[in-house]
Amino acid sequence: MSRPGTELDRLLAALDPRAGLAARHLWLVHLLAWVRGGQESPAAALERVRQFLDAVEADPDLRSRLRAWWATLVDTVDMTTLLADFGFAPRTALVSEVAERLRRKLLPSSPETIDASELFSLALPTAFDARWLAALQAQDLQRLAALLSENDGPSALWQRILLDAITYCAGQILATGFAPELRLRMSEAAREAQPFHALTRDVESLRVEVLRGLRTRERLDEAAQRLRERLEACRAAAATVYPHFEDNGISVGLVFLLRQLRERILRVRALLDCVLSPTPAASAAQLLAQLVLVGQERRSLRALLAANSSILAAKVAERSAETGEHYITRTAAEYRAMVAQAAGGGAVMAFTTLIKFALYALALSAFWGGFWAGVNYAASFVLIQLLHFTVATKQPAMTAPAMAARLKELDTGAGVEPFVDEVTHLVRSQVAAVLGNVLVVFPAVWGLAQCLAWASGQPAISPETATHVLESLHLLGPSVLFAAFTGVLLFTSSIIAGWTENWFVLHRLDSALRYNPRITRWLGGERAARWARFLRANISGFAANISLGFMLGLVPAFAGFFGLGLDVRHVTLSSGQLGAASAALGLEVLHLPAFWWAVATLPLLGAFNVAVSFYLAFRLALRARNVSGVDRSRIYTAIRARLRTASLSFFMPERRAP
Repeated sequence: MSRPGTELDRLLAALDPRAGLAARHLWLVHLLAWVRGGQESPAAALERVRQFLDAVEADPDLRSRLRAWWATLVDTVDMTTLLADFGFAPRTALVSEVAERLRRKLLPSSPETIDASELFSLALPTAFDARWLAALQAQDLQRLAALLSENDGPSALWQRILLDAITYCAGQILATGFAPELRLRMSEAAREAQPFHALTRDVESLRVEVLRGLRTRERLDEAAQRLRERLEACRAAAATVYPHFEDNGISVGLVFLLRQLRERILRVRALLDCVLSPTPAASAAQLLAQLVLVGQERRSLRALLAANSSILAAKVAERSAETGEHYITRTAAEYRAMVAQAAGGGAVMAFTTLIKFALYALALSAFWGGFWAGVNYAASFVLIQLLHFTVATKQPAMTAPAMAARLKELDTGAGVEPFVDEVTHLVRSQVAAVLGNVLVVFPAVWGLAQCLAWASGQPAISPETATHVLESLHLLGPSVLFAAFTGVLLFTSSIIAGWTENWFVLHRLDSALRYNPRITRWLGGERAARWARFLRANISGFAANISLGFMLGLVPAFAGFFGLGLDVRHVTLSSGQLGAASAALGLEVLHLPAFWWAVATLPLLGAFNVAVSFYLAFRLALRARNVSGVDRSRIYTAIRARLRTASLSFFMPERRAP
């Protein structure tokens, strides 16, 4: 006999309905593992199923033992929980579900269980199981049903299990629909319609029609149709919560609650189709195959976070796009204003650079040095924001979502040229901002350092420190890599900004500041209103600037603790450091090759700061806005044509005739 037959003989000999709980369940796990085999094809698995059926049908004693084993399994394990709850979080909260999935990944499961869901995951753990279950033939399913039941098949028991599962699911839908955080955000029309109130009654009507002995098909169809309409009304009422997110912020926990509600409604529909199916065995196999795929999704932490954070990502991208519009210049006047704002930012960053060298001279420990450097950066960035200046490298992560929004207009050929216009405006704005920062911060730091040297009688930084600055900015060193890493930090700060603004709006803190009695008593009504408007307008910028400042200061310290050797290279700060080094070394610096290597590095630092942060934000915005199918070749062709015909438009605003 071949090896598969030998393995099957051992499995059939081990079948014992009087064995302990764990042994009975392990037999099922081993049997299905044998059916799965090497997962070469569903056809091979179906052939093993037929070998099993042939062997059991040929042996009356084996058939009797299998029937007794099945009866014990059904009495011991509650199948209803598998159909009603498998794939759903035990508590409708995202954090608890993340913890649960981590537990399932890290801790093994035991077959000694009466939880049908846990046993199901052990017995059918792979996506291949869904394939061979869905491929089962009707005659094979009929043979299996006949083996498990003495009568015409276990259809009556299966119907009762399905109805119990529908009842359990309906109870969960009802509880979610009555949850205050959901009900208060529904539209007024949805609340007045009260779709959830009659759900239990419609489920009970279906149950009566299915189980009554003298039922008519017409009454059963009417009960099923009422339940379907009720489920659709519940789904539509829950969907009215999504427009609420547009103006009032997004809660990831609430999105998770809505997704759970939607999935439970879909599960009831699937169970209802099984109840009404004229071929219960085939419908059972299809439902189990679907549950296998649900189990695969249930174990995926990445899928959970991606599904429940997509709307939040969309809102973050949308809020960033609103801010990013202000950084795109389209006229000569806007271009000059951007240069002036960037020059102001460069002037402030000159003082930031010298304060950094002063902190460096204190020789603090790595953490405290990074912390106070972060305070210095954050304070400078916030001051630049309040003075309505700009730092060039903070713009790309904000402008990328605005550009991604334009891609939705590319369905027609006429949308390509306006998009290329926006690309030229964006590049020109970024060039103006970088030049405004760099061309001011370098001479400003040089002049301040000369003044300090004249006042104190010694250079602002030592020649050794100046030499170290030149070496750290060498083109052949790791500076370009560090600039790309800084682009990641710039992108991260934009995400923090969008999330913070969403959190501020979601919790209605501007309204609380304006109307809370204790706050208005302390500040006065007019001042409280001013503070509320000010924070609503600036909370995103504060979050971006403060988070970026502390990341620039502390991330190198933490990376050094773990031996990663990462550092940051911000083009504006690096230009200021180069100015301080030039002042310390005097005119002799012009004869040093290291100086010119450092000067050659600055354009690349700006390019990588800008490109990396823009690319990451652009990809996030594309996914969040569901922009796909864009004909990239048309865009690239149009951009190349613009470069050939009007290359200066990428750097200077066009002169318009009066």
